[in-house]
Order: sequence, then C-alpha cells, then structure tokens
Amino acid sequence: MIYHVLADAVLVLHLAFIMFVVLGAFLTARFPRLIWLHLPALAWGAFIELSGGICPLTPLENRLRRLAGGEGYRGGFIEHYLTSLIYPGGLTREIQVAFGVGALVLNAIAYAAIRGKRKISP
Repeated sequence: MIYHVLADAVLVLHLAFIMFVVLGAFLTARFPRLIWLHLPALAWGAFIELSGGICPLTPLENRLRRLAGGEGYRGGFIEHYLTSLIYPGGLTREIQVAFGVGALVLNAIAYAAIRGKRKISP
C-alpha cells in the first residue's frame, strides 16, 4: 500500500514539475525570485526532451509501482501518461523535440512579455 501511495506521489510531483517547466515563466511575473528555480528546471526539461532522455522520476515511479505489486511502464512519463491522449500513435523523436522546443519558445515569449511589462510600468 505504501509503495502505491509513494508511486502516486511521484506521479503528482512529476506532473507538477512538467507544468512548472512549461508555465513557470508566468509564475515569475508574480513571484520574481522563482526565476532562479524556473530557469534550471526549464533547462533540465528541455535537455531531457531534446536529448531523448528519460527523467529520473520515471524509473523511480516504475520501481515503486513494481514494489507495490503492479507493473511499471516502458518509455517516459510524457509518452505513457500524456502522449497517448494527445498523440494516439505514440511518441516519436520529432514530437519529443517539438515538446522541448515548444517549452523553450513559450517561456522565451513569456519572459519577453514580462520584461516588456516591467519596463513600461511606472
């Protein structure tokens, strides 16, 4: 039972981390000091996607699921939980690169908008 709860906690943490990577720049508009957490998180997330790597949280979750008596899954978090909803054919290398580039571009636009707003504000 405890391993199942821990695996679910890792899943929630993983999803929160992905959301922070993708949308963290918007949080820095309200909490500017978060930039020091967001930029390394963004770099890590983009690196994992662009390099084709797997986040260390994925094997941790899989191990906890196996210890709970269940089965782990193959591939990465995005492929297992999100891509099947968005891209039923599965995760390709091109889609993975698009996710990484998309996160970088979205955050660059957000940071540019935030910076522009701060320059304009009195």
